[in-house]
Amino acid sequence: MNRAGLHRLAELRIKEARVLLGAGCFEGAYYLAGYAVECALKACISKQTREFDFPDRNLVNKSYSHNLLALSDVAGLSGELTKSESASKDFERNWAIVLNWSEESRYQAEISQEQASELFEAVDADPGGVLTWLKKWW
Repeated sequence: MNRAGLHRLAELRIKEARVLLGAGCFEGAYYLAGYAVECALKACISKQTREFDFPDRNLVNKSYSHNLLALSDVAGLSGELTKSESASKDFERNWAIVLNWSEESRYQAEISQEQASELFEAVDADPGGVLTWLKKWW
């Protein structure tokens, strides 16, 4: 998978989350909204690799994670996150909501409309949404 593929996956997953949310499939919408952020973070990480360079093993190993906070660190975005959280209360709130997501949500059979809507908005809001913000760095 390359960076362009990860861009496409992030866009596709948030689009699918929107459709599922509208159809009342809150569990799937919740999972895919968070997964869109994971794909976007991995696109940011992939931007760090250079053609023909042998990748740093530590970076590669840390990239194989679903933990969004850990992935943001691997992507080198910790400082930018801190700045953005300080500059925007909306972004700060949205990032906190997104950090509650886990890949384990794919096994949850009871996600409420409120939970799914809240996560979707935190990811997709423009301005202040996490996916919107990540697009600056991918």
